[in-house]
Amino acid sequence: MASANFLNLTTLFAKGDIDFDVNTFKTMLVSSVPSEANLDAWTTRANVTNEITGTGYTLGGINQPFTLDAVDTVNNRQPVTWTNLTNGWTAATFTAAGAIIYKNVGSAATDLLFAFLDFGGNVTVTAGTFSVSYLTPFFVNR
Repeated sequence: MASANFLNLTTLFAKGDIDFDVNTFKTMLVSSVPSEANLDAWTTRANVTNEITGTGYTLGGINQPFTLDAVDTVNNRQPVTWTNLTNGWTAATFTAAGAIIYKNVGSAATDLLFAFLDFGGNVTVTAGTFSVSYLTPFFVNR
């Protein structure tokens, strides 16, 4: 599976639950690619069953900065550029298959899942630095 939005994202936008002017986001790492059923059913961080563990990694991940770009009137969309997490995790030892971006509300039961980034296979770091890079801007479609 490639990178994809969680189905819940459509509902979040429709209900006005995402506001890039005031919301904060985080990125967590996962050990396997979510199935299509997971992408359809998971709505909160509490649903995620495959978050990694390892040296240098804190459960829940790290803050995910972004830039809200100018409205693209040609393609009728609002681009969001996720800031690359260069040196996101240091002195790290773990393996990750992908990353999940979520709206940080405050707890696993209330944090809202946004998008999954597939690394294209397992990526391992041993006593080193782990970074996440995004396409600019990060557009995913389902």
